[in-house]
Amino acid sequence: MMKVGVVGASGYVGGETLRLLVNHPDVEIAMVTSRQHVGEYLHRIQPSLKGFTDLTFSELDYDKMTDKCDLVFTAVPHGTATEIVKALYDRGLKVIDLSADYRLHNAADYDKWYGWEHPHPDYLPKSVFGVPELHREAIKKAQLVSCPGCMAVTSTLALAPLIRNDLIDIDHIIVDSKIGSSGAGSGSGTAHAMRAGVIRPYKPAKHRHTGEIEQELSEIAGKKIHVSMSPHAVDVVRGILCTNHTFMKKDLDEKEIWKIYRETYGQERFIRLIRDKKGLYKFPDPKFVVGSNFCDIGFDIDEENHRLIAISASDNLMKGAAGSAIQNMNVMCGFDEMDGLRYTPLTPV
Repeated sequence: MMKVGVVGASGYVGGETLRLLVNHPDVEIAMVTSRQHVGEYLHRIQPSLKGFTDLTFSELDYDKMTDKCDLVFTAVPHGTATEIVKALYDRGLKVIDLSADYRLHNAADYDKWYGWEHPHPDYLPKSVFGVPELHREAIKKAQLVSCPGCMAVTSTLALAPLIRNDLIDIDHIIVDSKIGSSGAGSGSGTAHAMRAGVIRPYKPAKHRHTGEIEQELSEIAGKKIHVSMSPHAVDVVRGILCTNHTFMKKDLDEKEIWKIYRETYGQERFIRLIRDKKGLYKFPDPKFVVGSNFCDIGFDIDEENHRLIAISASDNLMKGAAGSAIQNMNVMCGFDEMDGLRYTPLTPV
C-alpha cells in the first residue's frame, strides 16, 4: 500500500480528492491537513466521507508528513502552494499540486497571468504539466506534477489533435467556456441567489487559464500560439463546456476529422468521442460527465466560413481537478490508470 497525504483538504477539490482516494485499491490515506480544522474528523467538514474514514485533520508538519507519506497532494489556494510544494519536494516526496503555482514553465508568465513574481523559478522546470494524454511518459518519471486548470485541460484536449495535424489557423483560436459554480471554490460567492438563472461573463479577456492553453498548444505547434478565451459562469454546480472556434487551413470532411481524433485518442480510456446523428444529445454535454473523469470531445463543421467547432465537456472537479490528480498518481506510481476512477457519470443530476 502506498501512503499518501493531502494538504488543504477542506475545500471542494480536497474533498473530491479524498472521495476518490478512500476507494483506491493501492492507497492508504496517512495524513490530511487543514489550518482551520485541526483535530476535527474529516467527515465533519466533508460529510460524504462519513463511514469511509475516521481520520482527523492535522496541522502541516513537514517532518511528520515525510515520515508518514510517500506522495502528497497539495490542494491549497493559488499563490499559497509555492513554499509548501518546494518543502515537500526537497524532502524527497512525490508531489501532485492542484494549484496553479507550478503549471507554467516560464516564470515571467506568473506576472502576466497572476500578477505576482514566482519565488522559486528554478523549480518550474522540475514540474510536469499533468495531462497524461499529452505527457504520459514525462509524468511516469516525475517527482512533481502540476494538475491543469479545469478550463485549460478541457479545451486543450479538444484542440491538440487539430494543431498537431496542422489543420487550423493557429492565429485565430477562440475558446468560449461555460463553467459551474464549484469551479470558483468553496470560499467564494457561490450563493444560490447570485448564481441561479445566470449566464455571466466574468473574465472576458486575459483569464489566467489562457496561459496554460497557450503554453501547451505552442509546445505542440513548435511556435507561439495566442488564444482568445472568454469564460462564463452558468447555473450548474459541476461541469464545463468549451466551444472552441477554429478556422480550417483547407476544407476537411467529417470522416477526415473523425479519423484524426480517433488516431489521437482511440486508446485513451478517459476520452470519449461524441457526435451522434440521432437523439437530443448529439454533442458533448457536461450533464453526462458529472462525477466521472471523462472528457467528452466532439465537433461540427461550418463549411461556408471554413470554421471547425471543437466541443469538449468535463466535470471541473474531476478531469478538471481531483480526477486528473488521481490519474497522474496512477501514472507516476505504475498503477492501473483507472484505479480509483472507475465511476460512470451520475445521471440524472
